[in-house]
Amino acid sequence: MKDRLDALETKMMSAEDQLDELNRSAWRQQQELDLLREQVRHLAQQLKTIQPGAANRAEDEIPPHW
Repeated sequence: MKDRLDALETKMMSAEDQLDELNRSAWRQQQELDLLREQVRHLAQQLKTIQPGAANRAEDEIPPHW
């Protein structure tokens, strides 16, 4: 009986460790997702402020022989 109890306790500790690691992974992923959302928001704001004619620089034009 003691061996079975020890085995169950070992499995429970392992499951708790795995759950803790999953929680840490989920937290890190949420932090990264929040950062990426902020970056996308910032880029979208930058895109709104770009003047339509500003991208038509001479060096961006396709040469006439194309």
